[in-house]
Amino acid sequence: MGIRLSNPSNASRAVAVIGANGHTGRFVVAELLRRGFSPIAIGRDIRRLDEAGLLQRGIECREAIVEDDVTLDKALAGASAVINCAGPFLDTADAVIRAALRARIHYLDVTAEQPSVQATLLRYGAMALEAGIAVIPAMGFYGGLADLLVNAAMQEWDYADGIEIRVALDSWLPTKGTRVTGQRNTAQRLAVSHGQLAPVQQPPTQKEFILPPPFGTQTFIEVPFSEVPLIASHVRTQELHTFLGTIALRDVRDPSTPPPQAVDETGRSAQRFAVEVMVTRHGEHRSILAQGQDIYAITAPIICEAVERILSGQTKDIGSKAPAVIFNAADFLEALGPFLSVETSNR
Repeated sequence: MGIRLSNPSNASRAVAVIGANGHTGRFVVAELLRRGFSPIAIGRDIRRLDEAGLLQRGIECREAIVEDDVTLDKALAGASAVINCAGPFLDTADAVIRAALRARIHYLDVTAEQPSVQATLLRYGAMALEAGIAVIPAMGFYGGLADLLVNAAMQEWDYADGIEIRVALDSWLPTKGTRVTGQRNTAQRLAVSHGQLAPVQQPPTQKEFILPPPFGTQTFIEVPFSEVPLIASHVRTQELHTFLGTIALRDVRDPSTPPPQAVDETGRSAQRFAVEVMVTRHGEHRSILAQGQDIYAITAPIICEAVERILSGQTKDIGSKAPAVIFNAADFLEALGPFLSVETSNR
């Protein structure tokens, strides 16, 4: 049963997308249309929105400069929620969240940046509750997906001795936005060690894991993303560590790796991914495995499902909180069935 939100515009199906002309933004706009929403495509330059094919498709397009409150407020007029796809989020999240608070509309973003998530959860909790809105950072492949998987794996457990997240990609063809964000985000990466957030030890831990085809046995290295501050904000655990396959790490670190190339009519690349979560308590292990295609494309149904649930009142809570606090994790993952294969096991 959902809770009642105070936002008076909940009946509206208009959802603003900041950075709609970007790679992920275009997937989000398409998914909103598929679900019957009316996307409002927002970018710094109307010409870039046009070049992305948004105007030709009859989508409402508006210009706004994130640093300019006046243009941003005007661009968000009439929307019930705003999805921020414009990174680096260290530079954009604060301004767009403040605009969402002024408009009393829900805010979600797709950041993989740990400092951005930490700042959002710390700064906007009370203000979001007062405005009656949800402010959810990292509602995408990096961040939100792992948070939901951990919650679904834990089930009735109220704490864990340890949580491991293993992310395998058969390749990582990074977008321009991924590269820009990587250059901007120079903060130390954090994990949970002995019950506390702490910098990842150097050199990072390496491990071997066996995942289903096409991955098999691979070497992984500890590289945490935005899921760590999300999970740490509401899950009690002594250890929380994220490992990324070295194949993906090699690709994203190589400046000559090309951007994603579409292989189907939806624009998805051929990239395959697997995210395995292992939760341990008192010697008992619970695991959950999610598999799918294209980490950028899968972000669209994840964040749009979140918007759908918020605007229809299918939430457990509001405010600035992690996805698994706002939503029923198992039910949410089940709804992603057309896009994501999820399997659980206990041993």
